[in-house]
Amino acid sequence: MSNKQTLAIQEMQQIAPKFAELTDRILFGDIWERPGLSKRDRSIATVSTLIALNRNEQLPFHLERAFENGVTRAELIELITHLAFYSGWPTAASAINALKALDAKANPGKRQSGE
Repeated sequence: MSNKQTLAIQEMQQIAPKFAELTDRILFGDIWERPGLSKRDRSIATVSTLIALNRNEQLPFHLERAFENGVTRAELIELITHLAFYSGWPTAASAINALKALDAKANPGKRQSGE
């Protein structure tokens, strides 16, 4: 489990300890570890769902996790572009902004271009 995830769990723990436990033990400890899908495929499914449902608060964490699980930036851009026609233009634009913010955080001062 990543440090960022652990910090998020710790923050949840203060307000909703059972929710934090379920998130840690069941979602990330069981569901994400099941062998039926690769973590890469789970990341693509999760990012797609978060974009389609306009869940922008959780999206940055899962974009980073997608990178960790082998999804490339070019693939995420293509995924977001594809989803624009199914989930709506505003949801895709918000996802592009989340990816842009992640790029800026990872590469301060470097201008990112589309691929």
